[in-house]
Amino acid sequence: MMLEPENYLVIAMFVTFIGLLFTGFPVAWVLAGVGVGFAGVAYWTDSMEWTLTGLDYNTLGLMTGRIFTIMDNWVLVALPMFVFMGLMLDKSGVAERMMHSMQKLFGNVKGGLAITVTLIGIILAASTGIIGASVVLLGVMSLPIMLRQSYHKPLALGTVAASGCLGILIPPSIMLVIMGDQLGVSVGDLFMGAVFPGLILGILYVGYIYVYGLFKPENAPLAVDHAPIELGDVLRVFVDILPPALLILSVLGSIFAGVATVTEASGIGALGATLLALFYRRLNFSVLKQVTYNTMNTSAYIFAIFVGATIFALVLRECGGDELIESMLHGLGFGPYGLIIFVLVMVFFLGFFLDWIEISLIMLPLLGPVISGLDLAVEGYGVVDEPNLVWFALLVAVTLQTSFLTPPVGFALFYLKGVCPPEVRLFDIYKGVVPFIVLQLIGLSLVFAFPQLVTWLPAVAYSN
Repeated sequence: MMLEPENYLVIAMFVTFIGLLFTGFPVAWVLAGVGVGFAGVAYWTDSMEWTLTGLDYNTLGLMTGRIFTIMDNWVLVALPMFVFMGLMLDKSGVAERMMHSMQKLFGNVKGGLAITVTLIGIILAASTGIIGASVVLLGVMSLPIMLRQSYHKPLALGTVAASGCLGILIPPSIMLVIMGDQLGVSVGDLFMGAVFPGLILGILYVGYIYVYGLFKPENAPLAVDHAPIELGDVLRVFVDILPPALLILSVLGSIFAGVATVTEASGIGALGATLLALFYRRLNFSVLKQVTYNTMNTSAYIFAIFVGATIFALVLRECGGDELIESMLHGLGFGPYGLIIFVLVMVFFLGFFLDWIEISLIMLPLLGPVISGLDLAVEGYGVVDEPNLVWFALLVAVTLQTSFLTPPVGFALFYLKGVCPPEVRLFDIYKGVVPFIVLQLIGLSLVFAFPQLVTWLPAVAYSN
């Protein structure tokens, strides 16, 4: 494929962006700086004359309009609300109560404590979605206990890291909110489509831990003080799970039933988490101040990347980036499904170096038009808008699960290392997450092979 002069600008933009990432500058400033910088770059044309990229002042003025469009998007109001909900729920003490009660329930199973951590991770995922908070909370609560019970270090560390990352996929997920905005598909479709893939990952984790405990019981021993399960233990688990379950039902149920939009449901979740903290007597001015400050900090980080990515993407498109990427992908000759596999492999390796936010904001707008135009046999049952894009978004979301666990930039690894005992090495964490990365890829393969895992639930919900 012959490259036009402006195509070299597109390639240079990506190379410059990747190079500047290693300087330590914030990603948002790198994205915006590269975009503004390349807006005035000149290139040597075939006529041997210096010519600007073609971006005049009117085009550059679109940046301001794009930024205002971001801030005027009501769907994105859900982001700070869901962040507040997750942080407040972590402060409410719900997770600690579930940890104590569920540990007794699975106390007679080899690896029962690790299974308990995974199940709590699933519940937290459906009610918080804040990866850093979930990983730190699970690590502080469970790691000392597992190490005292002589659990194999890699198993204990891998369980905590992988379970804490489920919140980025299981709804309500801030990643799915961003993906819906970038691809122009219903966030409600993505939330419903993510239910089965998220549960599949949780089931794979629990199944792996259970089988591991059967074959290597010395690495996942029973607690010394384990006792037979009594009816009171079961009732205690039910009582402790009920509050977060009601919160999940109020948020997701209102969305799935069509009673509330995603934005409105996020407000319900934020209020519900605050009421839970009040009910458990964990709410005071200091907690409210800390949660509000952390919510502002996290939201500002996300929206700063939004602004930077918008500037970068605008200049990239004006330089012909869309056409170049589309022609390159079609020129590979892989066919529709081969093309998707290629994209997922690319996203997987990008996850070693980039955060999910950058990948979502840069890659999805460029790939969306290509994927929507492919001849895929994804059944939307006549009621799911853009089933190709919904399925593709969930494939990317499952793939991005691995980005939290893959070195050198796997954020969950460093969140966990920060709360580990001094004797735990980073290599122990790397070793522990490898089986769970394999399980995530197995889950990805299942979602790829059976698109109905994504499209069936939203289709049934809308058809009724």
